[in-house]
Amino acid sequence: METFRQQAAVWATWFRTLGDPSRIVILNVLATTGRTMTVGEIVDEVGLAQSTVSHHLKILGDVGFLVVERDGTSRHWQINERCLSCFPTAAEVVMGRAPADGAPWDEPVAAAPRAGRRT
Repeated sequence: METFRQQAAVWATWFRTLGDPSRIVILNVLATTGRTMTVGEIVDEVGLAQSTVSHHLKILGDVGFLVVERDGTSRHWQINERCLSCFPTAAEVVMGRAPADGAPWDEPVAAAPRAGRRT
């Protein structure tokens, strides 16, 4: 049960992060474009201020939904496929529709590349 509690703590941060509609829109833009994007490109797509988008990108990166590559002063954001591949299964486990054993999060999500780290 302790392992499940630790997993539940990670999942709770995922669900809290998705509690903001702007972050969902940003994730959708990055997922549907299928490529890395700069903050400016994301701003153009979502119609929010650059500072607001940067704030949301940091939160999404800190949780592990996004990864960032730095190229000089530019940052290129993209979906962290490993984290997102775990999310549907996590929702199924929380709702009692899938077993917690042998799930894709056997390796801690925190080990995935995160915002601020070069991938």
